[in-house]
Amino acid sequence: MRAAWVARSVLPHEAGIRLWLRRAHVSDAEADDLVQEAYCRISALDAVDHITRPGAYFFSMVRNLLVRRLRQMSVVQFETIAEIEAVVDPAADPEREVSARIDYARLHDMMATLPERTRRAIELRRIEGLSQREIATELGVPEGTVENLVHRGIRAIVRSWSEIDTDPAPPARAGKETRT
Repeated sequence: MRAAWVARSVLPHEAGIRLWLRRAHVSDAEADDLVQEAYCRISALDAVDHITRPGAYFFSMVRNLLVRRLRQMSVVQFETIAEIEAVVDPAADPEREVSARIDYARLHDMMATLPERTRRAIELRRIEGLSQREIATELGVPEGTVENLVHRGIRAIVRSWSEIDTDPAPPARAGKETRT
């Protein structure tokens, strides 16, 4: 039963996840390990009926596994650092960098307006890559509450972002002077 569900609902997403890993400069061998570990964790679940979006669940699991592995690495070879620093993004240009910094500042301001527990749940989930169960333990709340906090917080951010995008003249950030 579980094998059929994996074949039908998860396996079709593997190619996209491997492509994402390749773009993230993860070696093929490491990608194989991550994907295999994710499959093992899925097979160890008591039930899968709670998974409404298998592709997103699988991607999240692989991403979290990658983040954990990167955090556990205590020594990074000098050559690896040099290779990473040598990679130049051909799409990077000053306008995109400024735009990205503005977007980051907007997101940071929006996150600051959220209730503390909601903001922390989003940070733990989206930035630190923790599972709902880990976040529930960290915050001392049920897993369902974590899901609701993240959902409501993301929805509030999307709504705020949409309101700013439709406003023809967004307000200037307080405390920032413009130089001409």
